[in-house]
Amino acid sequence: MLLHLYPFILGLTGATYAKIGAVTDYAPLINQPCPNTTTNPLLRVFTPHDQTLHPGEAAYVDTRLSTVIPNEWKNWVGDGSGIGYNLSAFNNSFPKIGIAVSGGGYRAAQYGAGVLSGLDARNDSAKQAGTGGLLQVASYLSGLSGGSWLTGSLYTNDFPTIKDLVYGNGDDRSGWLLDLDLATPGGTDIFSDQNQHFYGSILWSVIAKGNTSIDTSLTDPWARMISYHFLNQTDRKNFFTNDSAHGAGQLWSQVPLIPSWQQHLVPFPIIQTDSRPAGSNLTTSLPPTAVVYEITPMEWGSWDPNLSAMMNISYAGTHLNNGQPDNDTACVTNFDQTGFMMGTSASLFNQILDFAHNTIQGFDNSAAQGLLNMLSRQLGALRTRADDVANWPSPFYNLTGKANFEDLNSKWLELIDGASNHENVPLGQHFVKARGIDLVVAIDASADLPTGWPNGSSPYLSAARITNLLQSSHQMFPPLPGSTAGFVSTGVNMRPVFFGCFPTQTPPEYPIVIYFPNSPPLNGDDPVSNTGTFKLDYTPLHTQLFLDQVHANVIGGFVPNTNSPDPNFGKCTQCAAIDRARLKTKPAPAALGAQLPGRKLAFVDPDPQGVSAVTGFLSDSKLAIILGFLGAALAIAGICAFLIWRKRRQMRSAQYQKVMELHEDEPPFIQHNMYRDGPRATSSSYELGNLPDLPYHTMFLFSFTFLLSSWFCIVICTRCISSGGCVSLNGASPYQIT
Repeated sequence: MLLHLYPFILGLTGATYAKIGAVTDYAPLINQPCPNTTTNPLLRVFTPHDQTLHPGEAAYVDTRLSTVIPNEWKNWVGDGSGIGYNLSAFNNSFPKIGIAVSGGGYRAAQYGAGVLSGLDARNDSAKQAGTGGLLQVASYLSGLSGGSWLTGSLYTNDFPTIKDLVYGNGDDRSGWLLDLDLATPGGTDIFSDQNQHFYGSILWSVIAKGNTSIDTSLTDPWARMISYHFLNQTDRKNFFTNDSAHGAGQLWSQVPLIPSWQQHLVPFPIIQTDSRPAGSNLTTSLPPTAVVYEITPMEWGSWDPNLSAMMNISYAGTHLNNGQPDNDTACVTNFDQTGFMMGTSASLFNQILDFAHNTIQGFDNSAAQGLLNMLSRQLGALRTRADDVANWPSPFYNLTGKANFEDLNSKWLELIDGASNHENVPLGQHFVKARGIDLVVAIDASADLPTGWPNGSSPYLSAARITNLLQSSHQMFPPLPGSTAGFVSTGVNMRPVFFGCFPTQTPPEYPIVIYFPNSPPLNGDDPVSNTGTFKLDYTPLHTQLFLDQVHANVIGGFVPNTNSPDPNFGKCTQCAAIDRARLKTKPAPAALGAQLPGRKLAFVDPDPQGVSAVTGFLSDSKLAIILGFLGAALAIAGICAFLIWRKRRQMRSAQYQKVMELHEDEPPFIQHNMYRDGPRATSSSYELGNLPDLPYHTMFLFSFTFLLSSWFCIVICTRCISSGGCVSLNGASPYQIT
């Protein structure tokens, strides 16, 4: 039936074409006016040592950092006291954060969605756990292959919640419709009416592109299939019709037009893809030296030292010779179809397509037959170059000063899956020095192990590539365990892990990496997220369980020897996220005075010995000793006064005794003022009057001096005991806790 459909498609009248021609918006526009390259160059060329960001990227990121992100930090961590800081002390100098979503087909798209849900402040459980909010303070979001599907879907749908994005909102979003197979949505029979309508619409788009003289490949129908699910013009009612463009005409360069971008509410997006050396026909994985490209809403190109050049994304598809178009009207626009960007990043056919034997490895039989059938019909209608890559006209042809660029002499680039060099997590874009990113969240949905879980090989390969090839252009990678075997044996691939927390340089030589690997459910349930890369359909129940398990793992963290979530993981994530701001501003921790009143900070030896014991005691008892000496002086003065008084009294007593001896037989004839009136003295008895009393102030002074000196002695003894200067009889401190 498909064979008979082609004449119908190609023989459409102009009126019919206009009526249902929305799917043909996939075609680029050729022979468009070029900008004045003198004042507005199409190409931006630099070196690793003088990197600069595109002005549009720099303006967006800086504006978001200064106007939006400070408030998002407050919404996430409050005043900072919960993690030991005063947020106002950072003076709005917050870290730059990037998020990288790995490849892996539908599995990666769903895993990335589940992780982002756990980091999204709009999700109540994530917000309550403390992890929700990191997404709102992120400056960059990158994706490759299946991760690029999530990335593209978020931005073309105006960055909704994951729930609305995946399941739909019952209004203007229908969700991902993952229960409809990516390659055979009408069932396993590729010749069913529904499948034929589906293939016919897709081929119509691809042929429209091919008719512009821009070469197509199997990546183009693949890109159109992806668009049906992840862009925002397809629902169950129009899936098998041409009543919608099904994502055709949605341009990556138009992302800045969405409302959330206009309000600076979303991170800056990046899609990563790799490059097979042009004409090599390589059917294996790429070496680390192969050029890695990035595609943003502003430009596309590579930060790799061998190229270090970027092309204006609005004019992608334009051939340039040493940075110049062939003429003033030789430019191409609308090449940057979002679906084609996602398809390019997921173009894995060079390793699995065996056209000579009419097979595609990995896919089930019906999906493989559907793809091969479309490619066969496509090749019958169009001229193509390499059919197992994404064909991009090169803007870097014959570029001066780039002699080491491997495709310098090629007018076409062969772009393929962004994980073709085994870097399945697009981390490199976040290590570019010009971006100055402080923390990277690595979302790894790789299926390295036979059980379908990652083994950490992707971050190892990123670290090796940065160390060996990109030191001049990229930040260093934080230390990792010695090998992937160690990565697995220590369980690092089964839980969230933080790398790079302890830099040795100022400023830090590498960002922190928070690694979220796809892993079994924390609570011990049967896992549902370790599915195959080529699984092209998921029931609604499977998708729900998939997202729920991933979300629970993200907000739950990890506690050894238990299946319970870590109640402090949210705080841990917040601390890691804010850490580099601490190194930038060195704020005083807010909790010290507010939550620890009366705490002493200086160390005190609890058991001083020798000279230290004496000097320590003297140092700690200065006031008591001074007061003690003062008390002792007063006591001595009091004693001296008492002795003087007593001496005088004795002298007077002696004088009286002499008088008595002289007049022993005579009555006294003189009333001296030292005697009182009373009976006369006799030889046997004589009543002695009281000696004169001391003045009251003298007696008071004497008593006060005695009491004060006693009190000072007690103070000194107590101080001695409390400081450990005194010991009990058995040699142990009487206050020692045994």
